[in-house]
Amino acid sequence: MKKSEATRLTILQKAFELIYVKGFQTTSIDDIIATTQVTKGAFYYHFKTKDEMGLAIITDLMKPNFRKMFIDSLQSSQNPLDSIYDIMYHLLMKNDFLKVEYGCPTSNFVQQMAPWHHDFTQALHELSKEWEVALAESIEKGKEIGLIKNEVSAKEVSVFVISGYWGVRNMGKLENSKEVYLVYLKGLKSYFRTLQ
Repeated sequence: MKKSEATRLTILQKAFELIYVKGFQTTSIDDIIATTQVTKGAFYYHFKTKDEMGLAIITDLMKPNFRKMFIDSLQSSQNPLDSIYDIMYHLLMKNDFLKVEYGCPTSNFVQQMAPWHHDFTQALHELSKEWEVALAESIEKGKEIGLIKNEVSAKEVSVFVISGYWGVRNMGKLENSKEVYLVYLKGLKSYFRTLQ
């Protein structure tokens, strides 16, 4: 990796961590520069505006991580319901980066930026849609191999799982406790049993 590419990646990673804690709107370019310890010139060499950097966080960091975490693991799954549950459990209970008090980075971006910025809305919609499609394909695969009832709507399951995850992340943030995650996971397991 060239030095300029490494600098750009460092800016994105450090900015993402800072934005996750402070929020996009309240994080200034000066905050990002101080955190990354790059010059203002280096920041503006890579990004014309903070919004451009925010979009790069979604496309260059969040999308690849989503693919790795959600899509790749679902495609190699033998039992989709078990895999989806395991992913949710890991994200909520085991992931060291995702903190209960800060919620879900994607959901935070949606709440903070989507209503006011078309490009953010589009990028976040693509991210969410990719996850929804991967879940639906996984459910369809489960139906084909007889692990899931044939009448189950893959789209309904996908939307339910995603909205439940984003919702419980927000509840966890409000309560500053993982207890609500355990309630969600128990309910998810019960719901999945009805699909078999």
